[in-house]
Amino acid sequence: MYDEPPEKDFAAIARALWAAAPHELIEVAAGLLERHAHGTGAEVLLIDYRQAHLVRTVPGRPELSVDNTAPGRAFASQRIVREPPAPDGGRVVHLPLTVQGERLGVLSVRLLAGEPPWLAEFAVAAARALKIANQATDLYRRLRRRGRLTVAAEMQWDLLPAPSFDSAEFRFAGQLEPAYAVWGDSFDWTSSEDRLTLTVSNGTGSGTEAAALTGLAISALRNARRSGAGIAEQAALADQTLFARHRGERHMETLLLEFELATGLVRVVDAGSPVILRMRGSAIDRIGFDAQMPLGMFGDTGYVTEEFTAEPGDRLVVVSDGVNDALSPAGERYGEHALARALRRTRLQDPPEAARTVIRHFLAHHGDGEPTDDAVIVCVDWTGRDG
Repeated sequence: MYDEPPEKDFAAIARALWAAAPHELIEVAAGLLERHAHGTGAEVLLIDYRQAHLVRTVPGRPELSVDNTAPGRAFASQRIVREPPAPDGGRVVHLPLTVQGERLGVLSVRLLAGEPPWLAEFAVAAARALKIANQATDLYRRLRRRGRLTVAAEMQWDLLPAPSFDSAEFRFAGQLEPAYAVWGDSFDWTSSEDRLTLTVSNGTGSGTEAAALTGLAISALRNARRSGAGIAEQAALADQTLFARHRGERHMETLLLEFELATGLVRVVDAGSPVILRMRGSAIDRIGFDAQMPLGMFGDTGYVTEEFTAEPGDRLVVVSDGVNDALSPAGERYGEHALARALRRTRLQDPPEAARTVIRHFLAHHGDGEPTDDAVIVCVDWTGRDG
């Protein structure tokens, strides 16, 4: 059997994880599993930027597809996957590494003496330690990339908050495409005890100029939001900021949403382009608003809010123009019918998997071609509060 952890509880193992130097965390985690669980071959597989492959952190080992592999099933289902026992009694176990809904990858280990009762808790602690370590080293960002990011993509990914999140009232996920060469499309979010604020932006231009415009807009929105402003004031400040820099020559189309967690009331400012779809039961409807001026077009626009109510069970999906207007080789616009078909396939999936499904479907829509515009997909599942 496996050894009892020090002090006959999990505290000492957790302390060892937290004490590891950021760049040595994976090595330390593997050593702890070897020492206290008779584990061999322990490794962490990190999800790549496109959320399509699990990248090995052990040099020389090939990456694995999320689809149709045991570690991929653990990542996609967010459940522990146990492979069949080997003749010697050993068994490979794959555990998702997730922090409050943000999916970082998978921990895989071959166990020779049974599964310790603290293994799932170990994966939780390792995920939290990895999340913090990622802020202190470039190692994990470097390992995650299957190819080189463009400078614009580097700017965009550094600007993003966590790409997925779970709370009692909602579950959220967002994804950028092309992941390794995205320009100006982006999203931002924050939550508090009483509200969720979400913005989805459709950038203009290309390359680093588009990424810089997006960075300026999101920084202005955050500045207003963190000063206590509502979404109409946030839009107004961003409008003024972009106009002061570009004098109306460049602007940002943005959808701003503010959810009241207690009631499901959603306040909206539609400053341009992103489209919001609601899945309620078997129905998929586009929620329309009065389009107002994009941020930065005039610099003195007075923005007004509109409202709708999210009901428990609703799924809200926001897509930028790069998704909605993408053309197939036959000339079919993705937003006409293909997007609804993709969304119906996601009915039983959590938001991160739903976003992955739509991205795969979106890329397949182009046939052998590549998207000509960057794109953002955001999915919010609304649970609401009891009582």
